[in-house]
Amino acid sequence: MTITIHRGINQIGGCITEIASNNGSKILIDLGHNLPEGDNRDNDPLDKAENIDPILEGVNAIFYTHSHGDHVGFETYVAKKGIQQYIGTLSKALLIQLRENLLYNMERRKKWVKQEKINAMQASIDALNGFITFEPNKQVKIGDITITPYYVSHSAADSYMFLVECDGHTILHTGDFRDHGYRGKGLLPTIRTYIAHRKVDVLITEGTMLGRDDSRMISEETLCQQATELMQKYKYVFVMCTTQDADRILSIHNATKAQGRRMLVDGYQWTVLKKFEDTLGAGPMTRYRFPKKYCYHKHWDEVMNEDRNRGFTMLVRNNKRIRGHIDKIMEGLDKEQCCLVYSQFKGYIDPKHTAFMQSAYDFINAYDWHFEYLHTSGHASRETLTTVCNLVNPRLAIIPIHREAGSDFCSLNLSPELKSKVCIESATLEDVKIIIK
Repeated sequence: MTITIHRGINQIGGCITEIASNNGSKILIDLGHNLPEGDNRDNDPLDKAENIDPILEGVNAIFYTHSHGDHVGFETYVAKKGIQQYIGTLSKALLIQLRENLLYNMERRKKWVKQEKINAMQASIDALNGFITFEPNKQVKIGDITITPYYVSHSAADSYMFLVECDGHTILHTGDFRDHGYRGKGLLPTIRTYIAHRKVDVLITEGTMLGRDDSRMISEETLCQQATELMQKYKYVFVMCTTQDADRILSIHNATKAQGRRMLVDGYQWTVLKKFEDTLGAGPMTRYRFPKKYCYHKHWDEVMNEDRNRGFTMLVRNNKRIRGHIDKIMEGLDKEQCCLVYSQFKGYIDPKHTAFMQSAYDFINAYDWHFEYLHTSGHASRETLTTVCNLVNPRLAIIPIHREAGSDFCSLNLSPELKSKVCIESATLEDVKIIIK
């Protein structure tokens, strides 16, 4: 068996992991774009479709851990190659909804958008519709490789780790995960129940927080309480967060509900929240329901009268159309009662950070409102990484990916034995060949 880390050993985002059997079966786990450097796309050669042919050669299937763009992004090109693509059911629906929303906006601005861009977006939707969906805890066989997905909590609503069995060996690929989300408490029981007894040979794990300060990492429950306190202080709260983060929006929604107000959303956000309700909120999972969501596109007069009088929470996005709505809604409001809650990675608005986005910075400073940073990471803390490594206790190797260059996985509180198994360079361990590129 051969494990190849094509990208991710020294960077966050854009990870590509290949697992190949001795008989020629081959899968990839994740194939997305690098995270952008500020407002610009990264210039890594592997961010261009024409350069990934060597990686796709002989690949039977690609499995995506979740729907973020640094994990899935070449769906059209892969589909043309006839390679099967697998993803969670909700992730598929969210990706299609996102692309359809983008296509809708392109067609509305058809005079200023090149037809080739419209065609490319439609091709992406067609490719996504061809994705095969998997179910948690149910095996998928690709040749002589068996893949079993298990749900994990992350800032993308539908995320998975994969247990991969190949040539008599067992690999656990964690994907992106955390234990401080609303469903994060299931992380360790899942590993104990389904994985730890399997005698994992190789653990491939994310290490996002290794190079970051996780001292402010709080649970979603705590974030909800802090949001509630802010909403007691401010009558008009604008929130900038990721639309696909069901946990974060749930925290904001519940804080809003506690004030007897409504959470104003645009048409795209309303559709996404409805998908959360129909999937995550179905059956016994009643937590993920948003009765206080209100689409201001459809009920503009009520928003401009009722909600302006009683106060509101408004989910905002950084684009010209949304800013036009904010301009109208803020007219005549007491600015001392207006607050923007920024609930994303702070590096995007830090001029000294490599991830700095001028457009996001300009947006948060475009209005005369108070600013509050209220966020918690979608990734595992150092303590959680340590616990997972100890619990899985891989026999041969720990391969840390999705981590910043220079971050030291051995700085975790691991036993000397586990530290000796950390693998960041190519090696052959028994009959498992590990290639680090």
